[in-house]
Amino acid sequence: MKIKSAPKRPSKKPAKTASKKSKPSSSAPVLFPIVGIGASAGGLEALEQFLAHVPEDSGMAFVIVQHLDPVRKGIMAELLQRCTGMKIAQVKDRTKVKPNCVYVIPPNKDMSILHGVLHLLAPTSPRGLRLPIDFFFRSMAQDQQEHSIGVILSGMGSDGTLGLRAIKEKAGLVLVQEPATAKFDGMPRSAVDAGLADITAPADELPEKILAFLRRTPLIAPSEPALEDKAQNVLEKVVILLRSHTGHDFSLYKRNTLYRRIERRMGIHQIAKMTAYVRYLQENSQELDLLFKELLIGVTNFFRDPVAWDQLRDEVLPELFKSRTPGQALRAWVTGCSTGEEAYSLAMIFKEAVEKIRPKQNFTLQIFATDLDQDAIAKARQGFFASNIAADVPDERLTRFFIKDDRGYQVRKEIREMVIFAPQNLIMDPPFTKLDILCCRNLLIYLTADVQKKLIPLFHYSLTPGGILFLGSSETIGNHTGLFTPLNAKSRLFRRTEAALSPKAIEFPSSFTTGRSAGPEPRSAPKPTVSLQSMADQLVLQRYAPPAVLANELGDICYISGRTGKYLEPAAGKADWNLFAMIRDGLRYELTAAFQKALRQKNGVALHGLKVETAGGEQYVDVTVQQLDEEGPLQGLVMIVFTDVAADAKEVRLPSKSHARTARQAELEHELMQVRAEARTIHEEMQTSQEEFRSTNEELQSTNEELQSTNEELMTSKEEMQSLNEELQTVNTELQVKMDEFSRVSNDMKNLLNSTDIATLFLDNDLNVRRFTPHATKIIKLIPTDVGRPVTDLVSDLHYPELPADAQEVLRTLVFIEKPISASDGRWFTVRIMPYRTLDDRIDGVVITFADITVAKTLEAKLRAKQADLEKSITAQSAKLAQRKKKTKS
Repeated sequence: MKIKSAPKRPSKKPAKTASKKSKPSSSAPVLFPIVGIGASAGGLEALEQFLAHVPEDSGMAFVIVQHLDPVRKGIMAELLQRCTGMKIAQVKDRTKVKPNCVYVIPPNKDMSILHGVLHLLAPTSPRGLRLPIDFFFRSMAQDQQEHSIGVILSGMGSDGTLGLRAIKEKAGLVLVQEPATAKFDGMPRSAVDAGLADITAPADELPEKILAFLRRTPLIAPSEPALEDKAQNVLEKVVILLRSHTGHDFSLYKRNTLYRRIERRMGIHQIAKMTAYVRYLQENSQELDLLFKELLIGVTNFFRDPVAWDQLRDEVLPELFKSRTPGQALRAWVTGCSTGEEAYSLAMIFKEAVEKIRPKQNFTLQIFATDLDQDAIAKARQGFFASNIAADVPDERLTRFFIKDDRGYQVRKEIREMVIFAPQNLIMDPPFTKLDILCCRNLLIYLTADVQKKLIPLFHYSLTPGGILFLGSSETIGNHTGLFTPLNAKSRLFRRTEAALSPKAIEFPSSFTTGRSAGPEPRSAPKPTVSLQSMADQLVLQRYAPPAVLANELGDICYISGRTGKYLEPAAGKADWNLFAMIRDGLRYELTAAFQKALRQKNGVALHGLKVETAGGEQYVDVTVQQLDEEGPLQGLVMIVFTDVAADAKEVRLPSKSHARTARQAELEHELMQVRAEARTIHEEMQTSQEEFRSTNEELQSTNEELQSTNEELMTSKEEMQSLNEELQTVNTELQVKMDEFSRVSNDMKNLLNSTDIATLFLDNDLNVRRFTPHATKIIKLIPTDVGRPVTDLVSDLHYPELPADAQEVLRTLVFIEKPISASDGRWFTVRIMPYRTLDDRIDGVVITFADITVAKTLEAKLRAKQADLEKSITAQSAKLAQRKKKTKS
């Protein structure tokens, strides 16, 4: 079958016509795909299968990284040249990568890539601890970004897994050889178990998978406007499907991030149209789970940005300890913790910082680590990590904080107990509070700017005074410089300030998604068209409508319409927008009484011919006071309308002296009547207030009795809670004792099995491997990852093909079987198959023991040979005696 090549890139023509003397810029973008291939033991066969199925004009470049003997000359290029027509060369320092070529790492070198140029470096790690595949894959992820393509083939160990994590973080493509087809499945299985493989297939099928992906996914991304027009509709539908399936809303994630991840999944499945991918999601719930995992971008490692962690330990934490009470239990929150590397890093750094305090102070730290991914949380709780974490964790910390076993490294119990892992959605669930340290690294960069602006005040609210905020290297606090003080801008460490935040400034996660639609940010609404009617209404309101004031029941002014300067003026001193403080003389008594009357009667009150002193003389005015009772936002407010009136002619005529006295008396009598009316009104109001106070007092007494009853119930509940807490503490203590006993029994069992010379294999009822002792690996090809595999899949040195059948027979009859079995290397074993009985007398598999009887068999063979020789001698002697007797008789 002929394999089609990837589409030709537009950059290849200019490359041919370029002058040979002109050296291309090292920073020029690489417009052809570069595929990194990692292989180790058994990798030659897998590489030959892979390269044999790559067309010579594929347009791709391949960089092969292998574990090579550092003291021997590399001949990998010559060996691989036999199976492909592409040019294969061993890399020299500053080799520029070209399409349709294969590059092989030389022995005893580490390799990186910068702007499409390969650089060689002397290895810093000792032989046996080098991880050249991880080193190159990480470099390629930084250089090629989302165009990175990583391939893992046959090999032992777990080299390459951390590098694949970096490629996944940049939205690159990860392909892994099917572990069952690999000669050594350590590296492929490590990548698959870590959940990093996008495509898993035999080595000879992987090239076609890459070419098919590249046909669907171009190297040159579309322009931003085109992306918006193309992605808006499908993003909304995809987010809705994800929300329905997982319960999590991704509408607050950056649009470009969502689009790139969706387009990547489409490329893997060879789906051309985005509407077809939506249909595919509707029909395949498993793809929704995979897309959900893809969007979580669960990529992390220990002590990312080591300089920042060192500063946290040496400078920031000691200052924090000084502001805390000695022996205080500190609280920390690590958001987006993924598989726990960052949370455990914080715990280790804290331990190191506490030990440096002089004099010693017994500070403790409780870390809350949260993430959306339930599977990642479950893995983080176990604290198991592959052996290649040695690339990120110094030897001293590995020795102190980790336990080495067959699977890699496990975080010690004292560190695991400092961390509580829990699933949580940062943008939907309530935050942790009263924190001393908040670590949110490389999470904000995936969220929209609006969400980032809301999260920073929320972090300020969650931290205690002087608390520490630790962000990622690409994240900032934005415009919230008044909330946090930078301790080191480069390390992204900030200290919480004492700035007071109003409750309105803090938006809790439940309000983040209110009113938002999935997908793109909302655009501003277009301005409404101004009509002739609205312009005319505005003109009439400004020029001909009387001035008016809208106030609440206390007289606080809410709105002013028109020019009210003739009736109201600000009082001297502190600004006060209360109506009664701003009324001019001449209106004060009458307007105050009318305001109170309007509130009591709920009807309009009209005042006529009131005289007010203004800067231009006297002005007569009619005042209308009306409480608004229409339903809506204005209900309960009071409207005061001022209407100027003309003075009577007799009042403006110059008065005589007698008339002046009469007018003065009339004015005084009028004021006296007003005072009496006011006194009467005040008396009525006081009586009403006394009745209200009496009623309020009775209600307060009733409320007090209810509160006393509630307090007694709370005291009872408190006692019950204390009792329940004591019971829980007792149960917890019992569980702890049980766990300690289980740990001791497990240790005893492990030492017992390891101390015996009898190899033991435990199988379940389906004849899958459950457990085995180290001695069993010398008879059957067993590795730790074989747990759970059928016994029929295992390779053994024994001449015992009937083993599965005999095991099934024992499960059926519950009668043990014992046989002497020979091995291919001349050894002999007594194989004993017995039922596996639990403490409740239930059969749960079989136990197979292999006792070495090689010495006994050898001795038996010698004895049999000796016996045969003796029998021959006796036979010969008997024959001679018989001949002598015949001669004697004759």
